[in-house]
Amino acid sequence: MKAVLLDGFGGVDVLKVGEADRPSPKEGEVLIKVVATSINRPDLVQREGKYPPPPGDSEILGLEVAGTIEEIGSGVNGWKKGERVMTLVGGGGYAEYAVAYASHLMRIPESLSFEEAACVCESYITAFLNVFMLGELRDGQTAILHGGGGGVNTAGIQLSKALTPATKLIITAHPSKMERVKELGADLVIDFTQTPDFTDVVKEFTSKKGVNLILDHVGAKYLAPNMNSLGYTGRLVIIGVISGIKAELNLALMMVKRQQIIGSVLRSRPVAEKAEIVAEFTRRALPKFADRSIVPIIEKVFPLDQVVEAHRMMEEDRHFGKIVLKIQ
Repeated sequence: MKAVLLDGFGGVDVLKVGEADRPSPKEGEVLIKVVATSINRPDLVQREGKYPPPPGDSEILGLEVAGTIEEIGSGVNGWKKGERVMTLVGGGGYAEYAVAYASHLMRIPESLSFEEAACVCESYITAFLNVFMLGELRDGQTAILHGGGGGVNTAGIQLSKALTPATKLIITAHPSKMERVKELGADLVIDFTQTPDFTDVVKEFTSKKGVNLILDHVGAKYLAPNMNSLGYTGRLVIIGVISGIKAELNLALMMVKRQQIIGSVLRSRPVAEKAEIVAEFTRRALPKFADRSIVPIIEKVFPLDQVVEAHRMMEEDRHFGKIVLKIQ
């Protein structure tokens, strides 16, 4: 099968389109004929050799796929060949065929194209898990979502507006993306290039109450302003550490305000745990995609042989929403 292979680790030049062995589904798995996948930030980190796949998963890049069921492994019930599905995968998305656990599959609503479906699993499930399941955001509360314009950020805004419409959203964004973030539904957009310490702006917006939830992928640089911006019983959910892994924490303030810091990753969670997350997402969020209340935001669709250009677009942060890779 045709797939994107790595010629070592490093920059975009290590990405090569070549031939790889077609995988076979094991017990509890299905083989998917991939129509589209998407580019996610962890793909870039894996390409650089800093984010290996979990043991047993494919070394090929790609964390989500949309396509049709080609083959069904033993012990799988409730699915049939030819069904349109989208799913998380531990790896292997940048290929013509990929295997996935049947318990992680979701049927693609008729209203979604394969390209749109390829955007759902990684970014939207990540946002749903961390904002609603771990962050416990409730309607009428206030949240900060960092990284305005990125896949998880735009997913978080859309999910929040669809599931908790009275939520107030504060978004930090690059000035080039601020207007589009506002149009997406943000209540306050902060230019992080001009206001790296957003504490005072948040205090003014919340009348000194602080926010209930912060979703952060920045890490060390934002720890202090994040904690200062959290209100009583507020939750900081950290899903990335692009600015570093070490920072000082005022434990006394955290104790007095009864705040929580939660570290979270999706890829390395146990199969059964991912299945529970997918099931909850299917129940609560997927209907919003089916009725087009949420429409995945696609910056551009690249053919497979332009994977280098797709990675370069993400690396240079020239996208808003998702970057899709069309496999066939």
